[in-house]
Amino acid sequence: MAEKTRRVVEHPILPAQPDQKKVTIYYNGQPLEAVEGEPIAAALMNAGIRAFRKTVKLHEPRGIFCAIGRCTDCMMTVDGHPNTRTCVTYVKDGMKVESQDGYGKNEVVVK
Repeated sequence: MAEKTRRVVEHPILPAQPDQKKVTIYYNGQPLEAVEGEPIAAALMNAGIRAFRKTVKLHEPRGIFCAIGRCTDCMMTVDGHPNTRTCVTYVKDGMKVESQDGYGKNEVVVK
């Protein structure tokens, strides 16, 4: 049985996509297949994940909105850095992506 995907793999107007390198990212500790170089938000949407963070005041879920890095709805903690805009940050093999509640917490120690 073929793997379920939400990616557009055939389109009447867009050119065919050559075989793309598959990588693994970790979403809230769980492995998730992604295409190297695609935006993190695209990988999450393909996996059926729609809520990326919760708002500061009311803790309401937010996901992709503008998809061009102008709003803050897609912010998540990526490799320990909170408030990363996932719509304009590209997937790299092994990266850790975590849901963010409120402002997030910086987990990167600078020495």
